[in-house]
Amino acid sequence: MAFSGNISIIFVLSGIPELEDHQNFLSFPLCILYIVAFFGNFTILVLIKMEESFHQPMYILLAMLAKTDIGVSLTTLPTMIGIFWFNHHQIHIDLCLTQMFFLHAFAAMESGVLVSMAVDRLIAIWNPLRYSSILTNPVIGRIVLANALRGLCLGIPLPVLTRRFPFSHSHNLSLPFCLHQDVIRLAGADTTINNIYGLVAVLMTKGMDSMFIILSYILILKAVLNIRANEAFSTCVCHICAVLLFYIPLIGLTVVYRFGNNNSHLLLILMADLYLLFPPVINPVIYSIKTKQIRQKIDKMFTNLKKQTLR
Repeated sequence: MAFSGNISIIFVLSGIPELEDHQNFLSFPLCILYIVAFFGNFTILVLIKMEESFHQPMYILLAMLAKTDIGVSLTTLPTMIGIFWFNHHQIHIDLCLTQMFFLHAFAAMESGVLVSMAVDRLIAIWNPLRYSSILTNPVIGRIVLANALRGLCLGIPLPVLTRRFPFSHSHNLSLPFCLHQDVIRLAGADTTINNIYGLVAVLMTKGMDSMFIILSYILILKAVLNIRANEAFSTCVCHICAVLLFYIPLIGLTVVYRFGNNNSHLLLILMADLYLLFPPVINPVIYSIKTKQIRQKIDKMFTNLKKQTLR
């Protein structure tokens, strides 16, 4: 009975304020971003699958990162394209809650992958001789499975807890996609349980994950300073960039939500877009440029394609 009042609820997604008249113009760079995200991450996946030398823990985790980035892109794509290409701002509550689940689940998975990659680099630098015997394929498989299950289990309660609320007043969301903290802002009931669960979920994922990443890099830096292994530390540059690209917009988005005022709508949208749209675009670019083995394989792949085209 609690759900019956919500059956026909339609939320209204927001574009970029004060730029509504230029949405058709914005649709083209948005399309380019999605093309780069899909093409870059699929290229990484194809290379890792095809190249035997890439069947190692570092690259398997990189493939998992690429899959989560593709998942985030596929989740945000329908509403972003709907708004900026077709000026369609409405979304049914069930579709909104489905998008909410996948966004938060994939975000938790990506955070877990970044932790796993930090531990991978820590073992590679601290104990390189036992690296392959510690991080075996079965161990990596269990890490990937546990990370996926954690993301799904933490994501499921969010739409379930939100679905019970009556949304009787404003249905206007602040973002072009459905995030938990944005949707419950419109609930016409006490949202204490949702707020507590959301805080606990964030602390169990991004909070703990960020602490493990920081600790891992303190130990990595200590090892590098002790053995002066600058070449070993250089393999961590890509991962550091991926971590910063994920956590800085996340922290900014959290701060704006908690302490922002009514004039911070544009900033809120920009931080949310940076948090969800840019990592899938930038991560494959960083790894393609900074990882020598991947860069060489990409060059070789395109050279072969060019030769086949000229035949």
